Amino acid sequence: MGKYRIAACPRQLDSGRFAAQVSIASGRGSACTDRVMRFVDDFLTIDAAADYAIAQGIDWVSATTRTH
Repeated sequence: MGKYRIAACPRQLDSGRFAAQVSIASGRGSACTDRVMRFVDDFLTIDAAADYAIAQGIDWVSATTRTH
C-alpha cells in the first residue's frame, strides 16, 4: 500500500484459536523499519485472524498517511 508493505502474521494459540498480528514495513536495506502489532482478540480460523490483521494494518497506514 504505497510505500508500506503489509503482511498478516497470524499464529496459533494453545487453545487452538488464532491470534492476529500484522507487520507494516517501509524503506529498504539499512533504512528499513518494521512495525509489528499484536491484537488481543482471538479468532476461530487462521483466515479470520489474517483478515483482521490486514484490515488493521490498512487502517493504520491510512491514518498515518492522512496526518502527513
